Amino acid sequence: MAAAMASQGERAVLEEEFKWLLQEEVHAVLRQLQDILKEASHRFALPTSGSGRAVKQENFVLSTSGTEQVKGVMTLQGDALCQADVNLKMPRNNQLLHFAFREDKQWKLQQIQDARNHVNQAIYLLMNRDVNYQFKTGLEVLKLMDAVMLQLSRARNRLTTPATLTLPEIASSGLTNFKPAGGSVLHNPGAMFEFGSQRYEVSHVHKVECVVPWLNDALVFFTVSLQLCQQLKDKISVFSSYWNYRPY
Repeated sequence: MAAAMASQGERAVLEEEFKWLLQEEVHAVLRQLQDILKEASHRFALPTSGSGRAVKQENFVLSTSGTEQVKGVMTLQGDALCQADVNLKMPRNNQLLHFAFREDKQWKLQQIQDARNHVNQAIYLLMNRDVNYQFKTGLEVLKLMDAVMLQLSRARNRLTTPATLTLPEIASSGLTNFKPAGGSVLHNPGAMFEFGSQRYEVSHVHKVECVVPWLNDALVFFTVSLQLCQQLKDKISVFSSYWNYRPY
């Protein structure tokens, strides 16, 4: 009898703690997530329609690992690559070739726009309820965290694994004057293209990279937010282990 009463008392305490978690701690975590993700969204610094606010241009040095054959500078303005100058040293005769973007063209980096859209969708999910709203079940919180984490994972993936363009896609963008031969991917040796009346084959591939600090900041914010979401999910799951049924 005493053991049964102790068990009932323990259960009552756990239920009170779980109630406090739903009513207090969940909202504290949601506010923290909103603050972090708003900072992440601000890092993208893309102009909104009708704002009239121009985004400043930033120059970044392009580098390659283990080789000096490719050097250059690119100019990024928000989500648009508006200028690029690249010097390529030919491996056979060390001849230096210079390439630059057409002045009347810009290369829209769709992955930056997509990442910000995913962040804004995550913020919307976190704020899409009345200020006095109270969560009634743990399952409700888990579903919200899963939805937010999905948007954050998509945002992070768009920045860390951008899509590879094919030669036809690059040619149709209007940034170049060459014609692709077939549907080959530009980054693979053996790809064919035409420039003027000449036909060329890609023999070597060099990958150039640059560090964009504000995108790195955004990735850090995504990681911290994903950790907060997972921690809240773990707390909900811990309480469920005390009952034979899920207290959702």
